[in-house]
Amino acid sequence: MKLKIKSGDTVRVMAGDHKGEEGKVVTIIPNKNRAIVEGVNMISKHTKPSAQNPQGGIVKKEASIDISNLMLLENGVPTKVGFRIEGEKKVRFSKKSDKAI
Repeated sequence: MKLKIKSGDTVRVMAGDHKGEEGKVVTIIPNKNRAIVEGVNMISKHTKPSAQNPQGGIVKKEASIDISNLMLLENGVPTKVGFRIEGEKKVRFSKKSDKAI
């Protein structure tokens, strides 16, 4: 299945505990259909002291969210994404405004 969200896109969470939150997609995990969104779905990870982190302690980091719960934002408005062929290229387009993304 072709993913309609790419890293660097601004998205809004449409379902789940973090519904309504917005952020920029940092990473896509295509084989699991998940994405990591900046500042959304923060978890606390307890770490042991190590060479990189000599004190150890609790570290906050983003956890992944299923892509089906995300919707692309275009000018601050959520929009569905489609694909079409323009010339010899396959491009993503906004179904709300019918413009290429």
